Amino acid sequence: MTRKSIFITGAASGMGRATAKLFAEHGWFVGAFDVDTAGLATLEAELGTENGIFAPLDVTDRAAFAAAMERFGAATGGTLDVMFNNAGIGTGGLFDELPWDNVMRIVDINFIGVMTGIRAAVPLLKATPGSLSLVNASSSAIFGTAGIAVYSATKHAVRGLTEALSIEFKRFGVRAADLLPGLIDTPLLGDEMRAMAPAEGMWRLTPAREVAEAAWAAYHGDVLHSYVPAELKDFHRAVVESGETVRDERTALLAAMLPAAG
Repeated sequence: MTRKSIFITGAASGMGRATAKLFAEHGWFVGAFDVDTAGLATLEAELGTENGIFAPLDVTDRAAFAAAMERFGAATGGTLDVMFNNAGIGTGGLFDELPWDNVMRIVDINFIGVMTGIRAAVPLLKATPGSLSLVNASSSAIFGTAGIAVYSATKHAVRGLTEALSIEFKRFGVRAADLLPGLIDTPLLGDEMRAMAPAEGMWRLTPAREVAEAAWAAYHGDVLHSYVPAELKDFHRAVVESGETVRDERTALLAAMLPAAG
């Protein structure tokens, strides 16, 4: 295959779908995988069967992931330009009150699933000059977000993994980078957070297309962390310079959101 290719998890909706559409617009072959088969079907109708593979995939299933990657490699002639681990879930709730099954499901999808995907993709990435392992992290990977602590912890984990792999993978010419989106207008964003989003600034509600554009720029550039919107880099600086100030501001915010005791 002479076309470039991208493998996307969580491709049926939101940021994954927007990324699939943008890369397809540029002539790329798209591997769109998700547990949402109805969403995949409409995506396939939009992009055209000849422009990709549209198939179900549970990222927690290692055997299924390996089979999906094998099928993708067979279609691309053994190459993969971008592995985009995008699939993720978020369940709100205070850490000590969240059912343990919910905790482990978030970890299994958001962190273990990402590691599974990267490991499955390594052979194809190594065979493709200039390839990129790209992970969709979150602004919650900049400073832990109270109320979604486990989600935030998994995003810190994938950010740390990406930083380490950006060094390790240099030995065979593969790059690693992540995206750090803020409040993105997708079904994953809760109504409460959506209502709180300001009209402008770093915490404004941002279209999923901007995340797709950041993914495109990540492949064509050499940036380790891509902030969406770009102003979130200022938040990261504030965390580094005065994490205690950010902690105290977030404490006040959580107190305002929680029901009054008694």
